[in-house]
Amino acid sequence: MTQTTESAAARDEDRPADRTPSRGPSRLRIHRAWIVAVVTFVTIIGGAAFNSLPGLLIDPLHTEFGWSRGEIGLAVSIDMALYGLTAPFAAALMDRFGIRRVVVVALTTVAAGAFASVWMTASWQLMIYWGLLVGLGTGSMALAFSATVTNRWFVARRGLVTGILTAAGASGQLIFLPLCAWIVEEHGWRPASVTVALAALVVVPFVWLLMRDHPADVGLAPYGGAYVEKPTPARGAAARTVRVLVDAARTGPFWLLAGTFAICGASTNGLIRTHFVPSAHDHGMPITAAASLLAVIGVFDIIGTVFSGWLTDRFDARRLLAVYYALRGISLLFLPMLMAPTVHPPMVFFIVFYGLDWVATVPPTLALCREQYGEDSAIVFGWVLASHQVGAALVAFLGGVARDVFGSYDMVWYASGALCATAALMALVIRRKAEPVVAAR
Repeated sequence: MTQTTESAAARDEDRPADRTPSRGPSRLRIHRAWIVAVVTFVTIIGGAAFNSLPGLLIDPLHTEFGWSRGEIGLAVSIDMALYGLTAPFAAALMDRFGIRRVVVVALTTVAAGAFASVWMTASWQLMIYWGLLVGLGTGSMALAFSATVTNRWFVARRGLVTGILTAAGASGQLIFLPLCAWIVEEHGWRPASVTVALAALVVVPFVWLLMRDHPADVGLAPYGGAYVEKPTPARGAAARTVRVLVDAARTGPFWLLAGTFAICGASTNGLIRTHFVPSAHDHGMPITAAASLLAVIGVFDIIGTVFSGWLTDRFDARRLLAVYYALRGISLLFLPMLMAPTVHPPMVFFIVFYGLDWVATVPPTLALCREQYGEDSAIVFGWVLASHQVGAALVAFLGGVARDVFGSYDMVWYASGALCATAALMALVIRRKAEPVVAAR
C-alpha cells in the first residue's frame, strides 16, 4: 500500500508544467527532464565547436605546411570515422558509468586534441590530434548521447526533443563558424584551434553540476511517463555493444537504415561541411563569405530538424526519409552551377533549402530504430550513426583526392546527388515492425 501511494505521489509530482494547483497563486513548474535537455543541448554545442574547423583550415594548412588536400582530408576522415565508431560504445559506457562521467571525459579529450594541434609540424600529428583524440571525444557526445538522454528522460515529446538536440550541432556551427572564420582570416588557424578547445572546457563544470544520469536519481518519473527505478549499471559495455550489433545485423531494416544514414553522412558532414568552403574559394569567394553561408545552413538546420521531429511524431518515418533524401539529391545536382565569386540569390536559395534538410533525417531514423529495436535502440542507433560517419569519412577523403586529381569538386557534387536518390529508394523498402497479435477469447 505504501509503495503504491509513493508511486502515485511521484507521478503526481511529475506532471507537465501546465498543471497548476486549483488554489493559491499559480506557479510554473518545469520538469527536470527539460533542464537535462538544455544541458545536453549546450554540451553538444561545446563539443561540436571543433566540427566548424576542418573546412576552414584546409587551405591554411595546405599553404603553411604544403600538405596535400588528400592528406588533410584523411585526417578529417579519421576524425569522422572514429566519431561514428565510438558512438555505440559510448552509449553502452553511459549505461555502465553514467552519462555525466562519460561526457566530462569526452569534453576533456576534445580540448586536449585541439590544444595539442597548435604545436604540430607533421601530417601524422594532424591525424593523431584531429583524427584520433578529437574523433574519440566528439564520438562520445554524438547523437547516441542524445538518444540515451531522450530515452531515459522522456516518454512524451520524444520526436520533438530528438529534433531539438539534433539541432544543437547546427547551433554550434552557427555560433562558431563565423567566429572561427574571422579568427583564421585575421589571426591564423592556431588561435581558432585554441578557441574551440576552450569552448569544450567551459562546458565541463556545467555538465558536472547540472547533468543527472536518470530521473530516479532525483526521485522523478520521465516526462510524460510513470516512475521507474534506475536499472543496475550494465557490466561488459563493449561485449553488449558488439552483441547488439550482431543481433541487429541479422535483420534487414538495420542494413537499410545503416545504408541510408551512410549516404546522409556522405552528403552532409563529408561533403558540404568539409569541402563547401574550399570549393567556393576555388571560384573566388572569400573564406569568410563561404563560412557565413555554412552558418546560415545552421540557422535553417535548426528549424528543419525541430520541424522534422514534430513531423516524426505524426507521420510515417519511412516516407519522411524518402522525401528528405530525394530533395537533397536534387539540390546537390544544381550546386556546381551556383558557385560564383559573390553570393547571389540562387545560392542563397540553395543554402536555405539545404539547411532545412541538413539533419532532418535524424528524428525519423531514430524513431525507426526505436520501433525496430526497443530497449537496445540507443546502441543500434549508435551503430547506424557509425555508418553515417564512415560515409562522411569516405567522402571527406575522396573529395580531397578528387579535387587534387580533377582540379574541381564538380564530380563529387554529382555523385552525391545520385547517392541521395538511392537512399530515398532504400528508405521506402524498410518494413514496419509487425504489432503483436492478441488472440481473441
